[in-house]
Amino acid sequence: MNLTRALGSVGGLTLASRVLALARDTLQASYVGAGFASDAFFVAFRLPNMFRALFAEGAFNAAFIPLFNKKIAEGGGAEGGGTAAGIDFAERALALLFPVLVVFTAAMLAAAWPITWGLSGGFERQHPSAAQFAFAVTLSRITIPYLLLISLASLLGAILNSLGRFWVNAAAPILLNVAMVGGLLFFHGADPYETARSQAVAVTVGGAMQLAWLWWACRRAGVSLKLRMPRLDDDVRRLLKLIVPAATGAGAAQINLAISTALAGGLLSAGSISAIYYADRLNQLPLGMIGIGLGTILLPVISRQLAEGREAEAMETQNRGLELALFLTLPATAAFVFAAEPIVRGLFQHGAFDASDTTRAALALSAFSIGLPSYVLVKVLTPGFYARADTATPVRLALWSVAVNLIGNLILIPLLGRYGIGQMGPPLATALASTINVASLYVVLARRGHLALDAQVRRRVPRLALAAAMMGATLLLIAPPIDPYMTGSLPVRAAALCALVGAGVAVYGIACVVTGAYRLSDLRALLRRKKAS
Repeated sequence: MNLTRALGSVGGLTLASRVLALARDTLQASYVGAGFASDAFFVAFRLPNMFRALFAEGAFNAAFIPLFNKKIAEGGGAEGGGTAAGIDFAERALALLFPVLVVFTAAMLAAAWPITWGLSGGFERQHPSAAQFAFAVTLSRITIPYLLLISLASLLGAILNSLGRFWVNAAAPILLNVAMVGGLLFFHGADPYETARSQAVAVTVGGAMQLAWLWWACRRAGVSLKLRMPRLDDDVRRLLKLIVPAATGAGAAQINLAISTALAGGLLSAGSISAIYYADRLNQLPLGMIGIGLGTILLPVISRQLAEGREAEAMETQNRGLELALFLTLPATAAFVFAAEPIVRGLFQHGAFDASDTTRAALALSAFSIGLPSYVLVKVLTPGFYARADTATPVRLALWSVAVNLIGNLILIPLLGRYGIGQMGPPLATALASTINVASLYVVLARRGHLALDAQVRRRVPRLALAAAMMGATLLLIAPPIDPYMTGSLPVRAAALCALVGAGVAVYGIACVVTGAYRLSDLRALLRRKKAS
């Protein structure tokens, strides 16, 4: 299949969701600022966000999609009535999944206090009152039901992805952001604490909207799942055996971020969690559009190719995925490293979010973005394991990266804290851990003969890196004269951001041609494919 066309569809919807998320974060910064109320909400939001990444975008897809596609292939393929066998497997999975999720959600609600303490490090440096910490626990209890909703939604989304209806599942996160933006616009309170509470409610409402959308989409696709009595047969055992390691392997970045958040809450001053959060939200924009978008497409495609015995095509697909990922990710990395402060200022610096908050968030963004290529490549490489029903290897490699992240945080936070930039410690440690993780994934795939970089990738990647460096140098020169306009009115800020981004994109495109990474005809073909999508 044409990866560029598929990514244009999935990535376009993901981009729409992330733009809405930026609008949400801009409103959040204005109404809530970067104090304790903001930190409390972001800790409460961290748990459902982490679970979404571990389960919905990671473990369940990694375990379910290859088995679902295998059932379809064994049943004669989609054309030969094999879809019915796949749906039968999905119903058996749902029968066990639903009661387990209900019990798990109830347990999480009961354990909200220690969970909040663990994710925040007890807000030790902020010395919260008993009432403040109780408020943080309340926000966690409000958001925890989202775990049940998004997990059920992930089953429906995995079915739709397996059937090639990528855009439907990619559109679902838009509804979460619609709910949260609506909550900020229409239900913001007179003080930051009241607004933070309304945002927590909006998270769970958004989860219900996502589940309803995917249920309706499945019905339209002719898929109607029925609840059965749970039965632990061989297929379901196989699914469970794959899910547990996949949760850690696919979610290493989220586990690392949770560790970073907890250590930041315990070792850094008030507002540090918020600074890291806002930086991560910007970092998530290209990660979501490119990394998660490509991962969503590659897993069902590669698993289908392998199920049909087309090994060479599977390797070709993964090579093109790597190339496309780096073509799109390297310029984003350059922008966030060399122009982080004007970008953060233009998006967030107004209302309760002041210049010092901008400086802290920009430093964290620059640190995060060093690892942006590796965050994306993890999403591209792990389908090479999951499509072969191997979820154990990624988890073993991920555990090493988690250890590196923990050690890196413990060293970098106090070391950089001496210079007043302690908030750069967690992002730098996360970037280092992810880089080690992606290198390990590649080495293992290559040794097994499942991935060999072809001549096209080897020729283009160094040239793409050079083009991104040329773009970064240009941004470094033009950012200072544009920066003063980033604190103007909304239209002025928007125009300044567009000028900065537009100049960077233009320079990168020209540099790709000058360095020989792509010919003009190649770039025109890419644009035509995106328009066609």
